[in-house]
Amino acid sequence: MEKIESENLLHRAFSVFLFNSKYELLLQQRSATKVTFPLVWTNTCCSHPLYRESELIQENYLGVRNAAQRKLLDELGIPAEDVPVDQFTPLGRMLYKAPSDGKWGEHELDYLLFIVRDVKLLPNPDEVADVKYVSREQLKELISKADAGEDGLKLSPWFRLVVDNFLMGWWDHVEKGTLSEAIDMETIHKLK
Repeated sequence: MEKIESENLLHRAFSVFLFNSKYELLLQQRSATKVTFPLVWTNTCCSHPLYRESELIQENYLGVRNAAQRKLLDELGIPAEDVPVDQFTPLGRMLYKAPSDGKWGEHELDYLLFIVRDVKLLPNPDEVADVKYVSREQLKELISKADAGEDGLKLSPWFRLVVDNFLMGWWDHVEKGTLSEAIDMETIHKLK
């Protein structure tokens, strides 16, 4: 985190929010071996585009969508045909900074991608400790438990920022089939 602070290092990231046909959100608990935020519950998948041609394409955010498809396979074993890149809806971007353990942390421009698909899951234990689909009410219960510190439950800072600022309104659009009305890729939301 010191290097992030002293050099103001910033990198691109993406966060995927995958809903099934019952409009339940797929969450993952990050593996204990993760360098940042181990055993923390978070949205479906979060990672970084690689410096490769397919993930650098800026048009229609195709590079970020290609990266999301790649990482959903790497982390959750979701085959590419279950999550076609043209089915991801880029909803917005946020800029945030979060320390993890004092040495490590994140300072990211995070692209927020939504997709509604029923998928096959085969989580990679090196990446993911657990997964579960949650309804809105179950997510609210999870947040309450995390806020109360029950069972050592923790949420990732980026997921919490999305929950607190956008998720419930966007979830309405998911259920109504009006997700395109929520798109705002012009604004970079600076969140703390």
